[in-house]
Amino acid sequence: MPHFVIDCSESVIMRKTPEEIMKAVFETAESTKLFKTVDIKVRINPFKYYNTANTQDDFLHIFANIMEGRNIEQKSDLSKRIVGKLKEMFPEVPVISMNIRDFEKASYCNKSMV
Repeated sequence: MPHFVIDCSESVIMRKTPEEIMKAVFETAESTKLFKTVDIKVRINPFKYYNTANTQDDFLHIFANIMEGRNIEQKSDLSKRIVGKLKEMFPEVPVISMNIRDFEKASYCNKSMV
């Protein structure tokens, strides 16, 4: 925990490598001090086929899934930092966005918990 899943248009990874993009998200999340470094997970899904408001405009969207317990200010800061970093890396990409979802501790389970 947390999991950052990056959806993007395929051409985005032609500008920067998937590793560069994932590293930027990882390091920015780490810089907030909200998570243990060993717990941060980042994945990327480049899309060849997509429709953004009936266009083929490039996009980056990050889905962050984090364990409940962070307040609104912490989550807002996390989103703004990551979107800001990606905006810096990709000033020409018109759509860069992020949302955060909380995992509930009561319903979360992983392999080591069974």
